[in-house]
Amino acid sequence: MNKESIIAALNKHKKLPHLDYRLKEETEQFTNTLFYTLFDVNTPVADNLDALGEKFSLLVELACWESDKPCTKVWEHYIQCLPGILEKLNLDAKAILDCDPASLSIQEVYMAYPGFYAITIYRLAHELYNQGFPLVPRLMTEYAHRQTGVDINPGAQIGESFFIDHATGVVIGETAVIHDNVKVYQGVTLGALYVAKHLQKVKRHPTIMSNVTIYANATILGGETVIGENSIIGGNAWLTASVPANSTVFHTPEIKIKTVSNVQ
Repeated sequence: MNKESIIAALNKHKKLPHLDYRLKEETEQFTNTLFYTLFDVNTPVADNLDALGEKFSLLVELACWESDKPCTKVWEHYIQCLPGILEKLNLDAKAILDCDPASLSIQEVYMAYPGFYAITIYRLAHELYNQGFPLVPRLMTEYAHRQTGVDINPGAQIGESFFIDHATGVVIGETAVIHDNVKVYQGVTLGALYVAKHLQKVKRHPTIMSNVTIYANATILGGETVIGENSIIGGNAWLTASVPANSTVFHTPEIKIKTVSNVQ
C-alpha cells in the first residue's frame, strides 16, 4: 500500500466523529485547576473561578454533542455546590487524620494521601454526574484512578467522613452506596456479581451502612448485599450476601507448612 491508500484506509475506519482526545486532556487540566482552587493557599479563588468557567465552556463545546441538552447551565449550578463539596472533603481529611496513626498532620493528609486525592476527585466529579453532564465526570475519576490506583465510579453515593487507607487497588462501582464514617483499606472491591449490559439501570453494587470498617483485599459483591452498621469485614473476605449490624466477618485461610528434614 502506498501512503495515500494507507491514509484513505485509516480515515475509513475512524468511525467516531466525536472522539476528540482534547476532551481528555482539557478535563485533566480542569481537574488540576479545580483541585488547586479548593486547597492551595497561593491560588486566588476569584481569579481561578473565572479561569475554570472558561475551561468548562471548552469542555461543554467538546462534550455536549446534543444541542438540546442545556450543558451551559451546568456550570452556574456547579459552582454553587463547591462550598458544600469542600466542607465534605474537610471532613474526609479529618477522618483520615483521626483514624490513621501514621498521619502526622492535616497538611500531610491533603498533600500526600492518595486516598484523599481520589475521594476529592470523586466528589467533584459526582456532582457533574448527578447533573447528567456527559463523559467528563468519568474522565475525572479515571484521571484520579491513574494517579492513585483507586477506581471510584462517579455514580457511586458516598456519605461523610470517608477514609481510604493506602488506597491502591480499591474499586467502588457505579451503584454502590456508602454511608457515613466508613473505613476502607487497600485492595477492597465493592462490585457486581456479574456484568451484563441489560443491568445498566439496575443497582448492581453493595450498600455499606455507617461505621463499617472493611480491611484489605475484601470483596463485597451484589446490589442486594448490605453490610450492616458498625460491622467489621476482615481482610480477604468474600461476601455475596448481606451481613447484619454489629457483625464481624473474617476469612480463615488454610495454612500448611511443609518442613523438609536435613538430608545427611
